[in-house]
Amino acid sequence: MIKPPLTTGCRIYKVPYHLRKLNEDAHTPRVISIGPIHHDKKRFQTMEKHKARYFESFMQRAKINLKKLESSIREMEDSIQCCYVETFNLKSNDFVKLIRLDASFVLGLFLRYYEEKWEVDDPMFVEAWLLDVVWHELLLLENQLPFFVFEKLYQLAFPNNSNSPSLNELTFNFFKTLNTQNKNANVEIQHFTDLLRFFHLPPTSKLPYRDPKLTFPKYSATQLREAGVTFKLREAGVTFKVASSKCGLDLNFKKGVLEIPLLKFLDCAEALIRNIMALEQCDYRRDACITVFYLILDHLINTTKDVDLLSDEGIIVNRLGDSNAVTSMINNLSKGIFRRSMNSDYCELCEALNAFYEVEWHRWNAILKNQHFSTPWVAASTIAAIILLVLTLIQTICSIIQVV
Repeated sequence: MIKPPLTTGCRIYKVPYHLRKLNEDAHTPRVISIGPIHHDKKRFQTMEKHKARYFESFMQRAKINLKKLESSIREMEDSIQCCYVETFNLKSNDFVKLIRLDASFVLGLFLRYYEEKWEVDDPMFVEAWLLDVVWHELLLLENQLPFFVFEKLYQLAFPNNSNSPSLNELTFNFFKTLNTQNKNANVEIQHFTDLLRFFHLPPTSKLPYRDPKLTFPKYSATQLREAGVTFKLREAGVTFKVASSKCGLDLNFKKGVLEIPLLKFLDCAEALIRNIMALEQCDYRRDACITVFYLILDHLINTTKDVDLLSDEGIIVNRLGDSNAVTSMINNLSKGIFRRSMNSDYCELCEALNAFYEVEWHRWNAILKNQHFSTPWVAASTIAAIILLVLTLIQTICSIIQVV
């Protein structure tokens, strides 16, 4: 089949080799394949059986027969194909079967999770680890179906049913731990990686404009502290199953205080971050806010001392092991990343940080505070020493005057 031109707004990419090679596991599903990119791998045979079972259950519940369902998918076939940048050598019947199995599995999973109704022998319910892994792998960039496929099949299966939740409500419920900003479900979704990114962006009205300048911090967190910068945890809430605050991009620098959101690094952190960054790298129509956030973090964290500093301030919560694991992860995220612009707020913040450090008085003032006034006892000793020095100087002057 000749692939139609890219006309839809939805884009599903295969992660470029120069990014994939940095962490193959972060982009590769191991348990379940959704969509055509990884469909032919032998390791997914067990989940294919589960998909078939979910499909049968879905068809029993749906108000549509198999012939009409497949006909509807066939009508969308060209539109679905053109969402993928890669071309796949699949016969039409095989492609339709793949779509109906994958889409019905996801819809069935969302419904069971929403209603909390599981069959007693459902492996997604019985095997405690499986649901978490599937949840994670549904967010990988190479493991996507266009969201309009789910919308069409859900509409056909449950037409005009006011008692059923909307598909967006089902989707937001399944990924609710990511929606820490309580964003409204009335939003256009392209695919689940796009939704993952959406959950961590500020409201569209608050997105700053792109600045063609690229300005990053010249100095690490420990260097900035030596210049008098104070690090503070910005109002935070747990999110991303990864790393962020109520808005994971929210940095603020004012009067020598740099506020950073909670950075909670769990086992799945790197994979989800890398998939968002890959999406932002592949589709330049998107403002690469999350990419730039981690590039800034990479400039602030150069050694384990920087991680320790931010951990001591309650900014970093490390579940990866020692500080070296976080340092290595952050530093590796920036490899292979290309930028032509950054948002204006970040640019201004980085310029302010650099300017603050380069004022020599700030460094002298910080040394004075850190070395001579770091604790009440040290401060008392310092003041006593100054008083003693002054009294000695006065005594010396008085002695000289008497002699004269």
